[in-house]
Amino acid sequence: MLPLSTSESADKRQLLRSFAALSDVDKQTVLAFVEFLAQRNQAGEQLGASVVTEPAPATPQAISRPATESVVAAMRRLSKTYPMLNKDELLHQASGLMSEHILQGKAAASVVDELESLFADAYAKQFGEGRG
Repeated sequence: MLPLSTSESADKRQLLRSFAALSDVDKQTVLAFVEFLAQRNQAGEQLGASVVTEPAPATPQAISRPATESVVAAMRRLSKTYPMLNKDELLHQASGLMSEHILQGKAAASVVDELESLFADAYAKQFGEGRG
C-alpha cells in the first residue's frame, strides 16, 4: 500500500472522527453506502475492460418492494430493476437523497419512494415510455 499524502491523511482522520461520532445504526448505513459505491466503481472498472457482456434488458425487471426496506437495499433493488440505466447519471441525485436520510434523518420509506420515482422517471426519459 502506498503512503498517504498529507491531504489524504487529513481526510482519513476526519472521516474516522465523523464515523466514530455516529450511532451504530448510522455506522451500518454508512458502511452499506460505501459498499454500494465500491461495487459501482468496481463495475465501472470492469466495463472499461474489453469484456463481452450481455446487453441489459430494455424493460425493467419485476422486483417487488419489500414491506420494510433500507435505503441502500432499495438502491440495490432499483439497480437490478433498471439495469439498462446509466447509474452514474443517477448517482448525484440518488446520493443527495441518501444524504437526506443519513445526515438529516429523513424517513427511509420516504427516500425509497423518491428513489423509485427517480429511477422510473429516468427510464421514461431514456426510453420514452410513461411510468406505470
